[in-house]
Amino acid sequence: MNQTEDKKQRNKARTFIQLVESNKQSMYKIARSYLSNDEDIADAIQDAIESCWRNLDQLEKPAYFRTWMTRILIHKCIDIIRKNRREHPVSDFPEYGAEHKDLDNYEFSELMKSLDEKYRTILLLYYGEGFKISEIAQLLDMEENTVKTRLSRGRQKFRMMWDSQDAVRQS
Repeated sequence: MNQTEDKKQRNKARTFIQLVESNKQSMYKIARSYLSNDEDIADAIQDAIESCWRNLDQLEKPAYFRTWMTRILIHKCIDIIRKNRREHPVSDFPEYGAEHKDLDNYEFSELMKSLDEKYRTILLLYYGEGFKISEIAQLLDMEENTVKTRLSRGRQKFRMMWDSQDAVRQS
């Protein structure tokens, strides 16, 4: 490898690392919307980053890196869900008195988890990550009207659940 090619490779690696770093929070949130186990989340993110690096030459427009990477991450999460359905590992029980849930935003998180995945994912991508409806449609391989419908229904379902929780808290 000559010096010019070596320099190009280092610049490519540096740029890739910067892009991944700037999107790591987003990747975590997306993986968290699919997976609940921290190890699975880490595996999905790691696999997605590795896959992005190996296939970086296939990315036609660098401006779409975030969308491309998110799509790969979603597929990795789905692969892990499928794998976990086939395996039935013995659950580890937390020790008596051990804190095992983060109580920050607990109600919100629990309500989001109780939403059907098809609504939860779209709500997270739209509100949490700021993707446009057209980008979500592209990411999830669906029609824009389907995304709009699921976004609307997801809002309604979340609002109904939030209102019923609020009524319980007030009584």
